Amino acid sequence: MIKQNVFIGFLTGIAANIGGVILYVTLLSRADLDATLKDAVENDYLGKIIALGAVINFLPFFVFLKKKQNYHARGVLLATVSVAVAVAIYKFF
Repeated sequence: MIKQNVFIGFLTGIAANIGGVILYVTLLSRADLDATLKDAVENDYLGKIIALGAVINFLPFFVFLKKKQNYHARGVLLATVSVAVAVAIYKFF
């Protein structure tokens, strides 16, 4: 049961991160999503967009803490750390 709660929190964190990236690109970019992401890969700033998208993870994290669902909150934190490690690996290679 605990692993399932952490997994649900992890999926929530990844979904929030994807939603944050889409929201960021939609609100602050003049081009559409595909063009912006292609440009980000070509000009090597995709990691920055993903990191800014991870800011949205604060919302489910604190909602889970408020509802005393600590294992869900751990999953969101695990997703955030996983994204940070993935961005760091992407940056160095």
